[in-house]
Amino acid sequence: MLCSFYFLLFTFPAQAARLQSWRLSPAQNQLEFSTDDGVQPKAQLLNDPTRLVIDLPGVTFGRPQVTESYNGGVRSIRVGQFDRQTTRIVVEYAPGYTVDPSRIQFQGRTANQWSVQLPTPTFSGVATPPVTQPPITQPPTAQPPISQLPPTSTGRTFVQSLQATGDGLFLRTTGATPQVRSLRSNDRRQMIIDIFGATLSPNLFPRDLPVNVSGVSRAQISQFTPDSVRLTLTLSPQSADWRASASPSGGLIVLPQAVGSTPITSSPVTQPPVTQPPASQTAIVQSVELDANRQLIIRGNQPLSYTTGWDRATGSYRVLIRSARTDQSFRGPQLPAGSSILQARVRQDGNDLALLFLPAANVQFGDIVQTSPQQLILPVRRGLFPITPPTTNPPTTPPITPSPIPVPPTTNPRPVPPRVPNGRLVVVIDPGHGGPDPGAVGIRGIQEKEIVLDISRRVQANLERGGVQVVMTRNADTDLDLQPRVDIAQRANATAFVSIHANAISMSRPDVNGLETYYFQSGLELARTIHRNVLQGTGVQDRGVRSARFFVLRRTSMPSVLVEVGFVTGRTDATRLAESSYRQRMADSIARGVLEYLGNRGSR
Repeated sequence: MLCSFYFLLFTFPAQAARLQSWRLSPAQNQLEFSTDDGVQPKAQLLNDPTRLVIDLPGVTFGRPQVTESYNGGVRSIRVGQFDRQTTRIVVEYAPGYTVDPSRIQFQGRTANQWSVQLPTPTFSGVATPPVTQPPITQPPTAQPPISQLPPTSTGRTFVQSLQATGDGLFLRTTGATPQVRSLRSNDRRQMIIDIFGATLSPNLFPRDLPVNVSGVSRAQISQFTPDSVRLTLTLSPQSADWRASASPSGGLIVLPQAVGSTPITSSPVTQPPVTQPPASQTAIVQSVELDANRQLIIRGNQPLSYTTGWDRATGSYRVLIRSARTDQSFRGPQLPAGSSILQARVRQDGNDLALLFLPAANVQFGDIVQTSPQQLILPVRRGLFPITPPTTNPPTTPPITPSPIPVPPTTNPRPVPPRVPNGRLVVVIDPGHGGPDPGAVGIRGIQEKEIVLDISRRVQANLERGGVQVVMTRNADTDLDLQPRVDIAQRANATAFVSIHANAISMSRPDVNGLETYYFQSGLELARTIHRNVLQGTGVQDRGVRSARFFVLRRTSMPSVLVEVGFVTGRTDATRLAESSYRQRMADSIARGVLEYLGNRGSR
């Protein structure tokens, strides 16, 4: 229900722009956001629940929706692309809370910097009466008999978000693994994917998503029945059927059937018919074997041309064999318990054959060696060599004009300490955020998730050269909740846990810069050692070592720290963090601190 209040804001010319940053401070009841060009916001107050909706016409967001949750009167803030031309910011209040719209004040500092002063929310004691929503028109699809429906799961799935990817859709879920059913309408213009035993998150937004992927123009998601969620795809009659499958990292991947994948098994597999080039031009991949030397051997009947990389849709390492296929005699690898490969799959991508390998924790792939024209060897090791999995769309950080960086005195340089004492020393490195969660977004759009992943990979390489086994909670631009990060550290029985983040404050405070290091209980010595080494190695401003009850610190049983390497909203820090050479210095300093701590620990 739309309230009668509509806010008339300053009328700056609306131009094509991009949302650069936003920040909500519930304690100060203030929202700030900025764009790289002028914008004329439009705002409205809605009921059930109470929420302030701010539309930014002519502004693009350029990434999946971001949701930040809070405690108290403000439940969350959501930022996403409402339609092709509008970015939407939604401040949602907890049930039962209301605000006085006459006290909401917008201030346009410039045409592209806005501040919104929010009134203190008041609790009315009861939630706003429910609003009758118009029914969502469902496609004319023949429903199967009740006996054909999947049984109700004892667990429950919660659908948290829907986003378009480069080749399909991704639904982020929590809870039980969902059961799904896919149906095509009689006129072939709609694809129905029902998720059983599922509940749609009230924070999921948008629910009607414009898409331009493989013939799909629109994706709508709704709570179809109290016990099922329905995803409706509007598509061209000529496009392929779509299927949903569970993602190894959690959630559902929705892809056209033509690019679906089937497991690689050790016995012959009957492949679906695929239009192939003439046999003389098509290689037959005969087998994939994981040998005793922990290397994957790929054999074909003629010379194999290949490329490698990471498959964003499945989170697997992909070996793409050009102009190739398998036949009925194809043999896949044996994957025993404790194998370095959790799953092996084969997928026909048009005329090319994709071999997909999902690694176990801390397993890395080396460079392929072509021992003969018909044979490829892919080394598989546990923490013996660094890798850099590329993202599908490599992050492009707009250049920041560097300013002179004060370099600390180098009269007594601090070399990396020698190898730590013998023994099983495992350090978990935790790059913050990732996937649809960019973390803090700062000057000229630099994103925390990209900065900290790069630094973390460099820390990993340094530690491994120092003789330490490293486990990364994520080694690509993937989404990971807090509990799985803790679980990884606990399963590894880690000696130390280091979470790496970047800080942020209002874009109007570029003067705030510096290093902060947090610990909880047993992590004080580790925090002090890392903090001191980073100060000496980078010359960054000192904002102190502090105790905090961050989830990943208090839920891990080993000494744990969280390092905020600088402010992406700070004039000095943002400039430095955008430079590869500075990120290397930061990583060297963090690794030096960890190694010093481990060396001192071993000498006691």
